[in-house]
Amino acid sequence: MHCLVVIDDYNRFTWVFFLATKNETSGILKSFITGIENLADHKVKIIRCDNETEFKNREMNQYCEMKGILRQFSVARTPQQNGVTERSNRTLIEAARTMLADSKLLTTFLGEAINTACYVQNKVLVVKPLNKSPYELFHGLVRVQLVGNKMHEAFPVPVIEFPLPEEVLTASEESSHCQ
Repeated sequence: MHCLVVIDDYNRFTWVFFLATKNETSGILKSFITGIENLADHKVKIIRCDNETEFKNREMNQYCEMKGILRQFSVARTPQQNGVTERSNRTLIEAARTMLADSKLLTTFLGEAINTACYVQNKVLVVKPLNKSPYELFHGLVRVQLVGNKMHEAFPVPVIEFPLPEEVLTASEESSHCQ
């Protein structure tokens, strides 16, 4: 099993694709680019990738030329130039292995664990300086206030008070009578 990780450079939203062979990369990338351009209504302008043959072939050359997509290749055997993706790959795999070890599941579930780790990473990690998750940035959502945080009223809310009967005791009064 091979894993293709695609990361949006602006918001760090991450997608994971599983491949039987590396030859499937071109087809998956072409489908992904078409889908993401339709979904997000933005054009893919640059693809940054390593210097592997699955990214440097005639099919990808023709597709990127037709779409006007610039490709930036890293120098061979220098994963440091792909720092964001390399770090994301490592984080996803470590999280997936941790989930499998904690749940005592077999490594046959590694793909599902990687998908789950990717989902959590998109929802939880905060992109600085915007202080939002990749999911919020990609979908244009506003973060919901957490319970216990101060919130501001959008409109006045009437407070209704109900008088309590005198025979109802508070917890502190009840404990003093029981001694």
